[in-house]
Amino acid sequence: MADQKPKIYSVSQITSLIKTVLEETLPSKFVVTGEISDWKHHTSGHCYFSLKDENSVLPCVMWAGKFHKVKFQPENGMAVLGTGFIDVYPPQGKYQFYIDKLEPAGVGALQLAFEQMVKKLQDEGLFDDVHKKPLPLYPRRIGILTSESGAAIHDITDSIHNRWPCAKLFLYSVPVQGEGAAEEIAAALRDVNKRNKTLGLDILIVGRGGGSLEDLWAFNEEILARAIFDSQIPIISAVGHEIDTTIADLVADARASTPTKAGVVAVPDIQEVMQHLANAESRLLNQAKAILKLAQESLKIILASAAFQKPLLLVRNAEQQLDELSAELTDSVGKLLVEAKEKLHTAYEQISKIEPHRLLGKHTVDLNNLINRLAVAAKAVTNKVQVQLTAQENRLAVVAKAVTNEAHIQLTARENRLVVSAKAVTNKARVQLTAQGSRLAALNPKSVLNRGYSITTSKRTGRLIKRPVDIEIGDTMVTELANENLIESKVTKKQNKGS
Repeated sequence: MADQKPKIYSVSQITSLIKTVLEETLPSKFVVTGEISDWKHHTSGHCYFSLKDENSVLPCVMWAGKFHKVKFQPENGMAVLGTGFIDVYPPQGKYQFYIDKLEPAGVGALQLAFEQMVKKLQDEGLFDDVHKKPLPLYPRRIGILTSESGAAIHDITDSIHNRWPCAKLFLYSVPVQGEGAAEEIAAALRDVNKRNKTLGLDILIVGRGGGSLEDLWAFNEEILARAIFDSQIPIISAVGHEIDTTIADLVADARASTPTKAGVVAVPDIQEVMQHLANAESRLLNQAKAILKLAQESLKIILASAAFQKPLLLVRNAEQQLDELSAELTDSVGKLLVEAKEKLHTAYEQISKIEPHRLLGKHTVDLNNLINRLAVAAKAVTNKVQVQLTAQENRLAVVAKAVTNEAHIQLTARENRLVVSAKAVTNKARVQLTAQGSRLAALNPKSVLNRGYSITTSKRTGRLIKRPVDIEIGDTMVTELANENLIESKVTKKQNKGS
């Protein structure tokens, strides 16, 4: 027999045969463990890499739709578990491992993703205290972002109303777990910040009750962390139980370990505030009394001084000095007169000895003139001294009286000012306390219910009904009356009479 010629195959046929053998021989799904190498994340979203061990390398592909579900960030050198199937890539004639699920080896995927995200955001400074916004001491309007059907909303509202009943709460209902929850919460945060000039919110509380790491994962997503960081309104994160820590807790301005404790973090205790005001009033009163008592003691010291006990003593002492000066002046004038008479007598005797008959008449006239002038001068000096003494005595009396009156007026005015100041401080504190109590009562959002008003909300959305467009035919309305009485009614007809 002639030698049988071997069958000739094309490259495509060989590739097809290998593909068929692989499909029929290998299981449809299996798990491969190995170390990532040559990691490439294409702009299309698809991932191309290899899994290797100490002996071999396995080419791998993970399509974008599958990789979207991976929470952690794969890196070269990372040990992973890949679940998928083997098939041939015809254009290059090589087999590839098509991965549907990728997990880190030795640690949970969510835990690894959490640790990677914490490191990334921490390196960027999103957790630094310098970026934390201070919480207002006495918030009046508080926004709450959580599920309207969860227990967290009741825990938060109860804790706030028990501590600070004057606060007005606004619920922004959002999903708190599952696909897309983080995106919706982040969008809600941006929307509230954008509209806050109208809303006037002082604080936002974002949170939910406890659960597994997977249940809480929305609060570990990067998109929500950045929305919290960018918020201009201070944010309190209240997620899970005491032991739970999320990335939202780390980036928020403040953290409450549970939704119930959000009220403790967000608002003060009204009893403590009232006690603080009472203590402040007591301190003001005591301080005013102390100032008044000190002024009274100062007044007693002033009144006990010599100037007030013996006000005429200074005048009498001055009078005594005037008397002494007057006596000295009289003695001096007397001595001058005696000396002048003696000189005159001596001159007369000398003149008599020479017998100046011809000049006697003239000198007699001159002598008489001198005597008259001397008498007039002496009298003038005496009168001048007496006038000066009298004027000085009057001035001293007027000064003493003015000093006495001025001191008495100043003391009386000072005492009146202290009394008025003390009354003003006390009245101001009392008015502030009364006004604050009135404001607290007026701000209670349910106080109007006792006056015959009611609050109507949609049972489906939980939002207030202000216009016909806020509710649909067939929806159930919940009307709240005084004393927490509720009425449910179903909408069968709507009528719009205005915008």
